[in-house]
Amino acid sequence: MKFYLGTHVLKHLERTEVPLFVSRRTFANRKSSLSPLGEWALDSGGFTELSMFGEWTITPTEYVEQLHRIVRSPGLQWAAPQDWMCEPHIIEKTGLTVREHQRRTVENFLELRSLSPPVPIIPVLQGFTLDEYKDCFEMYESRGVNLREEPVVGLGSVCRRQSTVEIERIVSCFHSKDLRLHGFGVKISGMKRYGEMLESADSMAWSFGARRSQSHCSVHSPAPTTKNCANCLDYALEWREKVLA
Repeated sequence: MKFYLGTHVLKHLERTEVPLFVSRRTFANRKSSLSPLGEWALDSGGFTELSMFGEWTITPTEYVEQLHRIVRSPGLQWAAPQDWMCEPHIIEKTGLTVREHQRRTVENFLELRSLSPPVPIIPVLQGFTLDEYKDCFEMYESRGVNLREEPVVGLGSVCRRQSTVEIERIVSCFHSKDLRLHGFGVKISGMKRYGEMLESADSMAWSFGARRSQSHCSVHSPAPTTKNCANCLDYALEWREKVLA
């Protein structure tokens, strides 16, 4: 299983060969390209978009235009679509139904692919209950998308409950359908439960944890110069080793 280490510091791409997961939003004001040392994947920033605005503030065409600029930094493996998360607080923010979020997720995936993006766009299953994820699977099927043939299929809306039995059941269900799943925001506890059933996963829980606990990495702990290591690659890499141990 490939584990993408989440980061909001673009320079980390030039400091490690470890696979990284970066949000599109971190590239917002970036004009020059980077020289990444390894592979990386791009998060669309959808959770932030919908949490803040209750809708997407950029069109699919604008998203693909951004991808053409971002892909100048080599090593990008795939990008997430402009999907619509289905956590209850997101549904409340948009005022739409889970079914409508799923429909928009599938339609956006199809539209993005029709715009000839410079990097593969992965399909994402959205829902909240197992039956809802199954409904989303059927929506893709009805539009002619065979998810079993996709190199990777994202599993959305799991981050905040990734360690639960419910998510383990959902992962197991689609793993049994021969889907190569990417778990968005899967942390240590989730990895222990069902990591072997995932094709890949990502998390930047290391940063939130360092900020919350005021922790430092082994490099900085002898003589800390900052409050914590929330932006520290050394801390992130040490955390990653624990996840994959």
